[in-house]
Amino acid sequence: MQGLHLVGIRHSYSTTQVLDAISLTVPAGELVCLLGPSGCGKTTLLRIAAGMERLQAGSVTIDERIVAEPDLQLPPEERRIGYMFQDYALFPHLTVLDNVTFGLFRQDRTSAVKRAMEMLDQVHMTQHADKHPHTLSGGQQQRVALARVLAPEPSVVLLDEPFSGLDSNMRARIREQTLAVLKHTNVATLMVTHDTEEAMFMADRIKVMGENGRILQAGSPEDIYYRPVDEYVARLFGPINAIDGVVSGGVLDSSFGAIAMENVEDGALVKVLIRPEGLVLSNGDGVGVLIDIVSTHLLGDNSLVRFQCCEGVHKGVEFEARIVGAFDPTEKRQSRVRVDPRHVFRYPRKL
Repeated sequence: MQGLHLVGIRHSYSTTQVLDAISLTVPAGELVCLLGPSGCGKTTLLRIAAGMERLQAGSVTIDERIVAEPDLQLPPEERRIGYMFQDYALFPHLTVLDNVTFGLFRQDRTSAVKRAMEMLDQVHMTQHADKHPHTLSGGQQQRVALARVLAPEPSVVLLDEPFSGLDSNMRARIREQTLAVLKHTNVATLMVTHDTEEAMFMADRIKVMGENGRILQAGSPEDIYYRPVDEYVARLFGPINAIDGVVSGGVLDSSFGAIAMENVEDGALVKVLIRPEGLVLSNGDGVGVLIDIVSTHLLGDNSLVRFQCCEGVHKGVEFEARIVGAFDPTEKRQSRVRVDPRHVFRYPRKL
């Protein structure tokens, strides 16, 4: 299969193990995202794939050719990979055009310039070909870096937090343009990020890495978001409401009403996590449990609402809901809440 194949990758720095039996495949035309917190080994895995970090255990294969084993280490320039660094690493003394032609040293100047201009056209930067990187915005530098990565027609592209230096508005625009270019070239792409929204937007498949250097869950963005395998994965996507309790009669009693606990034995201790968007609020009379609004904060296209339950086993406990648009509580600052089961996850409670 064309693409990148990592099998059984283990890596340690001194006595600290940072990668533990990592295996993954990135087929041609697909973008796979390594998602996890800083320090979990994402960039180390990227550097091993690129040949910038020596492989200690396992194997790296690109397009059915083994490029790294414990006794084999092909240099980066022989692996047909393109690596985009977090800071883009453009050469300040070279023009945009010369930055893009830098990796085309095996071609004559005329062919290299032609190829570089083709790539600059794909990222809409041809008009800046004679400029130097310091005269460009962050988003323009990112596009030049992408053109330089793709100009040699690599089999695999490795992206290390490629949008972290951009402001939120530019980040959304640039990542959409980047995804379009990568899909157009049909290249296998492995990207690392700790930004969950970025991973959800960019990836065909997500690999969630834990602090133990292992892949905890792999699947489509929908799988990872709606079916997290454990509390760690669920909490990666931001603040979450937690309820502990004992299952009785197939349900967990809560101030939001009975929450169904299918296939869970009576008497089992469980922790239930509810995303803020899983608590659905309504003004005044209606379906749901009565609550007191503590505060509301409009965040643009959605609002963050903090509230306390007026009754039940969680009376007085503060929870957090996120709703679309503005939320206008009644004059008595009371509302009602119900639970959307799509955003409810249950896990065995640890004593």
